[in-house]
Amino acid sequence: MPRVNPGKRYAQAAFELALEKGELENWQADLSKAAGIASDAELMSLLENPKLPFNTKKTLLEERLGKVTPLVLNLACLLMSRGKLKIIGNVSRQYDQLLDAYHGIEHAEVATALPLDDEDKAKLASRLGEMVGQKIIIDAQTDPSIIGGFRARIGDMLIDGSIHNTLESLRKSLIGAGR
Repeated sequence: MPRVNPGKRYAQAAFELALEKGELENWQADLSKAAGIASDAELMSLLENPKLPFNTKKTLLEERLGKVTPLVLNLACLLMSRGKLKIIGNVSRQYDQLLDAYHGIEHAEVATALPLDDEDKAKLASRLGEMVGQKIIIDAQTDPSIIGGFRARIGDMLIDGSIHNTLESLRKSLIGAGR
């Protein structure tokens, strides 16, 4: 059974509410602010402490977040009450991806043997964008096992133009021919 991303459902619900209210960018900024809470270990230990009353935790959360959309505060309180506040960063990232998709922007996870400079990223983003018919933003990673070329994942699509893949295909065809 495929594992569902824990923040995806919350992000989808938040996106639908923000779209309905016409506040897509406000929600993005507020969720990003809320995601910053998860990186504060001291605050997170207080908010996850079962001995601390919920109202005290809520007050801490309100003070830390400052002025945010009330529904973003409600989402943070809901996650806190369920012991899931640590996934707020994931919710924020998922929301960003939904917002990008809404604007016709797709993210590509690209792995190369060597780091890409900005010019190479721009060229690759342009080529991949032509292939899928959308604007592409590249999230680059390095993987020396690729040897050369690249491997890109755009949504459910995998484009493997790596030398490692080419060599593996050649190996399989040689083994098949030897039988």
